[in-house]
Amino acid sequence: MKYLLRKRRSENEPEQKKINNRHVITAAAGALVLLAAILLIAEVLHIYHDDLPSIEQLTDIEPSLITYIYANDGSVLQTYFNEKRILIPFDSIPKCMVDALLAAEDANFYDHWGISSYDLTRAVYKNITRGFGSQGASTISQQLARMLFLDREVSLMRKFREALTAIKIERAYSKNEILEMYLNQYWFGQRAYGIQAASRAYLSKRAEDLKIEEAALLAAILNAPARYSPVNHHDRAKQRRNYVLGRMSIEGMISEEERDSLQQLPLIVNIATSPPGEAPYFTEIVRQYLVEKYGEDEVYSGGLHAYTSIDSRLQRVATQVVQEYADSLQRMTAAIWPYNDPDHTEQYYDSLGDSVAYRFKEIQAALVAIDNKTGDVISLVGGKDFTKYKFNNAVQALRSPGSAFKPFVYTAAIENGMRPCDIFYDNAVTINIPGQEDYRPHNFDFKFMGKMPLRDAFKFSRNVVAIKILQMIQPQQPIFFARKMGITSPLQPVVTLAIGTSEVTLLELTSAYSVFPDHGIHIKPRFVTKVIDRYGNVREDNAVSPGEEVLTPQTAYIMVNLMQSVIDDDGGTGHSVRWRGFLRPAGGKTGTSSDFSDNLFMGYTPQITTGVWVGFGDGFTTLGKNQTGAKNGLPIWTPFMIAAHDSLPVEDFDIPEGIIFKDICLETCELATNNCPDVRREVFTEKTVPKELCHIHSSASDYINRRTRQFNLDEPDSTGDQKIRF
Repeated sequence: MKYLLRKRRSENEPEQKKINNRHVITAAAGALVLLAAILLIAEVLHIYHDDLPSIEQLTDIEPSLITYIYANDGSVLQTYFNEKRILIPFDSIPKCMVDALLAAEDANFYDHWGISSYDLTRAVYKNITRGFGSQGASTISQQLARMLFLDREVSLMRKFREALTAIKIERAYSKNEILEMYLNQYWFGQRAYGIQAASRAYLSKRAEDLKIEEAALLAAILNAPARYSPVNHHDRAKQRRNYVLGRMSIEGMISEEERDSLQQLPLIVNIATSPPGEAPYFTEIVRQYLVEKYGEDEVYSGGLHAYTSIDSRLQRVATQVVQEYADSLQRMTAAIWPYNDPDHTEQYYDSLGDSVAYRFKEIQAALVAIDNKTGDVISLVGGKDFTKYKFNNAVQALRSPGSAFKPFVYTAAIENGMRPCDIFYDNAVTINIPGQEDYRPHNFDFKFMGKMPLRDAFKFSRNVVAIKILQMIQPQQPIFFARKMGITSPLQPVVTLAIGTSEVTLLELTSAYSVFPDHGIHIKPRFVTKVIDRYGNVREDNAVSPGEEVLTPQTAYIMVNLMQSVIDDDGGTGHSVRWRGFLRPAGGKTGTSSDFSDNLFMGYTPQITTGVWVGFGDGFTTLGKNQTGAKNGLPIWTPFMIAAHDSLPVEDFDIPEGIIFKDICLETCELATNNCPDVRREVFTEKTVPKELCHIHSSASDYINRRTRQFNLDEPDSTGDQKIRF
């Protein structure tokens, strides 16, 4: 037996020597490769030292973050980003996600110092013998180094720079910090950077709530997002997920039973959809503001948090009523206009692009709502569909306000001592303008109502009286007050200024109207209330402005009182507000351009001012004869204001000191007697209140010969025309 054993041993010795020789040769080759690698690393370190990131760069890594735009209730309106990334701290990352990552990418992560000597040697050997790019063998630290600091060049030199940078990263950060950076930085496809964004993109859930099989899927995607996308390559993604689960079992992170059970589960994804965002016209204004103030890089990469004035609930209401009414008006007008009407249709190329077709032009609408006390823009809609029509009719479009400009004319008149009961004559007039043809203004209905008090001329929106008032006070007066109240668009000092031929934006007009219910105080519209950076530093804090008094409280109240007549009195151009269901104290004014292309309704309560515009986006196409602000603007204004006030207390307009109410005779604008047939309770200031009894209907002889305060009451000539020189 001993002999046999000895013989067998002696017979096997040559083969054993061959094996040992091969081991020696392999070890020697490995040692030489390792020595060469070490020498090469030393040389690379010497040559590329200046090309490697500094300690400051390593410790000052700022990933690109999302900028958020918030409504006033903290809900997200919109996001802007180059890389869709939501940071999550390491302590919030579930253990199964860390395990899946390590199993798939770097099982020895906690044992190496940035590089794996064995894997690096193997990679060097295979890259030398088989060509560069044949072997990766990057640790998580190396992958992070490549992602943060290096290019995608495939070369041995880049591989060594990667290794050296990984070592420096390991010296600057703890292992958990490296994992945190990695899982917050890496691209997962679907525009998602980092595990939190990826979890929401693929699974519509928070990363904190990931299950084991879901974590394995994300780790699988991470290896090659395009190749293993569960959206485009479902079976391949499932196969890779199961591979990761197998690796987790091998590394002892899950049991074999768990592995088998989880690998049998179907691969289910729940792709998050990206809605267009609420208030797109509003958020675009905010975006432009932020870019102008902080720069495009800060907005798209800096992770700003911009808090705004918008009321998300009211914004949804505004968007809905604007879209629904514009669509209904589109259907109604399409039924009236001929399909080949050149004024209301436009050419476009069909889907094949080889023939011309026609379609009706799109009717647009816009709405702006402002909180009177703060100047906050609480709702803004610039058109009926931002995805198709990005031009903002609320802030970019200059539109003719029509009669909605008359309050500025009447404001100047009140400031100059005119009273609501002063008598005017609504009649045919010819205005002589030097160097131009005579101008003959007319009213909307092409009729004249004759003698009437200023209040009635306002509530019935008589153009002729407004022009007469402008002629008396001169155009510079309304322009002066319009400027003080927030109108910045060019205003022409011409006779037609009184009927709104100078174009303005809906935003500035709404802001100017808010002066009336706010006791003559103008507050600039506020869009952004606060901006905070990624570190929690407040970059700007826009407190509510106290505003500036631009009208006396008495003038502001008298104008409110006049505009209440527009809504409350029979025959007022805005009276349909009441039968449409809005019953709170309110004032307003309709506006219609002379060619019916612009329809407006401007109105307010003590709390909120809202302006509405309806028309075509091109600014000149007419809506059709007799299409007015009362017909088209008011049906949007009313349901919005009903919704805007459903949780607000009912308030009446404050009456300031210095306002006096008196019963007056409508015929004379003097204190009424028992004999006056038409008596109205009218509003005055202490300076303008009548002091004397009606001289026509008084029995006292002292008043019989007193003349009534009347304006432009000269009898018309034989043609029925009154001559006025402008």
